[in-house]
Amino acid sequence: MRKRIKTSSGKIRTLGTDYLLFAIMDIIVDNYFILLENLGEEVEKYETELIDNANKDILNRIYYLKRENLLLRNAVWPVRELVSQFEKTDSLLIKKKNIIYYRDLYDHTIQVIDNVEIYRDLLSGLIELYYTNTGNKTNEVMKVLTIISTIFIPLTFIAGIYGMNFKYMP
Repeated sequence: MRKRIKTSSGKIRTLGTDYLLFAIMDIIVDNYFILLENLGEEVEKYETELIDNANKDILNRIYYLKRENLLLRNAVWPVRELVSQFEKTDSLLIKKKNIIYYRDLYDHTIQVIDNVEIYRDLLSGLIELYYTNTGNKTNEVMKVLTIISTIFIPLTFIAGIYGMNFKYMP
């Protein structure tokens, strides 16, 4: 940004303060894309880890990513509203020739919010996958316990009957 301001032939110097505001906001929104890319890589990594080995540590990291995603959404939403107001109102602060830049910026904020929503859904799906895997493991343990109890309950019943003191054995 500083390099763009220092060059005397750049758009920032020739298009006015409203373009400068756009350029600053555009850099902010572009940085949101970088954050989203990093978040996406983390989501993919944890998805692979979750399928291979579901443990509580991975679940905690997924919840952490979900909180980070929510913070990102809360940061982007006001920017979208602000850009929307600049684009829709006939403000004396924004020149007509620069409105097109604000429309582009609005589209970028919509893309960021859409990606945030996609990652929110993916993270919720990963949490559901964790609980499904945990439930399946519990069901496998229950199957083994059911088989063991099916074998030992009749034996326990017979031993209980013959272990009692009867005058005449049944």
